[in-house]
Parts: sequence; C-alpha cells; structure tokens
Amino acid sequence: MDIDGTNKSCSSDIWVFIEQADNKPKEVSCELLGQARRLAARMKLTVAAVVIGHGVNQVAREAIAFGADKIFLVDGPEYEHYSTDAFSAVCTKLIYTYKPAVFLLGSTEVGRDLAPRVACRVKTGLIADCTGIYFAADDKQLIWTRPAYGEAVVAEVVCPERRPQMGTVRPQVFELPVRDACRLGEIIQVDSPVRFNEIRTLIVKTLEEQFRNNSLKEADIVVAGGRGVGNVKQFLLIETLAKKLGGVVGASRAAVDEGWSDPACQIGQTGQIIKPKLYIACGISGSVHHLAGIAAAKTVVAINKDPKAPIFKRAHYGIVGEVEQVIPALIEQLS
Repeated sequence: MDIDGTNKSCSSDIWVFIEQADNKPKEVSCELLGQARRLAARMKLTVAAVVIGHGVNQVAREAIAFGADKIFLVDGPEYEHYSTDAFSAVCTKLIYTYKPAVFLLGSTEVGRDLAPRVACRVKTGLIADCTGIYFAADDKQLIWTRPAYGEAVVAEVVCPERRPQMGTVRPQVFELPVRDACRLGEIIQVDSPVRFNEIRTLIVKTLEEQFRNNSLKEADIVVAGGRGVGNVKQFLLIETLAKKLGGVVGASRAAVDEGWSDPACQIGQTGQIIKPKLYIACGISGSVHHLAGIAAAKTVVAINKDPKAPIFKRAHYGIVGEVEQVIPALIEQLS
C-alpha cells in the first residue's frame, strides 16, 4: 500500500483501536469489535485489535474474547497513560508496517484526539462521529453515515482512494457482542517505537471523579429535567418521579449550566449517550445536541408547556403542560 493513498493495495484487515481502563477494554471498543466482526464475516476479512499500554496482556485476551482474530500489542511503561505523542507514533508505525484496510476508533476524548493525528500522518481521510458503517451493494466500498447540519440530515461519506479508511464511531450505536472466553486469536508483540524523552507531556497526578453517574448509561428508566423545570426546588420533583418509577435522574445541558444538576447527569452530545427503555423529558426543549444522547431510547415521553417544542417530534407520547403541575399529578398517581 502506498501510504499516500495512490495505491489501494492493502491487507484484508479491519482494525479496532482498543481503549482500556482497569485492565479491561472499554465498552465502545467492544462494540466496534462486534461491528468489525459483522463486516468481516460478510467480506471474509480479518479483525485485528490494536492494544497499547503497560501490563495489558489481559486487555489483549479480552479483545479476542469480544471478536478480534489477532492483536497488535505494544506494551511498555511509556504507555501506562495515554499521550498524544506516544500513541499516535505507535499507530502510525503499525499502519505503515501492516497496512490495514479499515481503522475504527471510538468517538471519545481519546479517539477524537488520536484519530485525526494518525490520519494526517498517513495522509488518509477521516470520517468523524459516525453512527453507521456498511458496505455498498457492490461490496467494494465502505460507507460511513454521520449526522450533518445540526443532525437535520444523515450524510453518507466514502473514502474511495486512500487507505486505511478511518473513522471515529459514537458509543452505543452498535450492539455489544457476546463475550466468548473460548475464542482463540494471535497476539503479535510489537517493539516500542517511542522513548520516554520523546513524550512532551507528563501526567503529574490523576484525580478520581468525586461523582460518577455510571448508572445513567445502564438505567432502563431515566427521568430528565431541563431549563423548563423552572428552578432547583422544582428539579427535586424530577428526582421524586424517578424514584417512584425505579429510575435514575438525568439533565439537559441547560439544567446543568443552571447548577440544578451535576455535570455527570448531563445527557446529550457533550454528555452521556443513553439507551433506556423509557425516557421522560421534563421541561426539555429538545435541541439536536440533546436528542443525540437519546437516539437509542426505546420509548420517549415529553412534558413541555410549548406544543411546538422539538422534543415532541422525537417523543412517542407527549403532555403539553406546566412541569410543576404535571409531575405532581404523575407522582400522585404512582403513590
């Protein structure tokens, strides 16, 4: 493969970059392995995972269990923490050496930092923040879908000439595959191309978040409030309703900015992406950024005094009325 993209000859590998924490692959990486597995099955391709870190053999084995056929493993103390310099250098070297056809990364803080730097170095295109990947009818071209124009339309993007085809993919748009501990795969140890003195940043201290709302992503029922709730006192009604339903509390960015809810509860493009069975939006207008966070919700109920609020277009059921009147009535019915 000519790395400048003038020659499309390359391996038949689909690569997935594995983000990891606590010696386990992150969920978004496992989701991408599942989708890579589906694409590979159709096209008779090989799924490979890129694992970079320190003492991450267990991460490599888990990546195999979630669908990887082989692992490119780069292990060393210089990779204990993510750094732009080190990880982009490793990925660039791997691409030059092994010439993948496709390289998938999660649309996360790390993925959004790493992907454009690697794409620039290998002179290929990058499709960012994708929500779908599939092969064209002729099985020759990979098509990437992503929202555009404030999510008013869905664009289909191709990279017809340059390789690898690279893209970052939103979390939770693909199903998490079933872990198979019996799967076998090849682990290829790759020598480190980076020395400590080549890394320009140094992590001095890591502080754990004081509040981490992991339950929001896992909840079957979420009740969220926005600016239309009115004030912090009335936001307590959201918490009461959520408790009555056995759910958890979420918030729009506007409610978080007002100080009514913790930032960890924020739902949307700049917050958490959720997929509950029931989502109740209280006093939330329904900006495109917020709707991006509830795209996978099974049933959406909207409560808003403005009948023209965009949230009603996404809702399966709508109640037009003041939040401070509707929610107490619901709580009373549930008591």
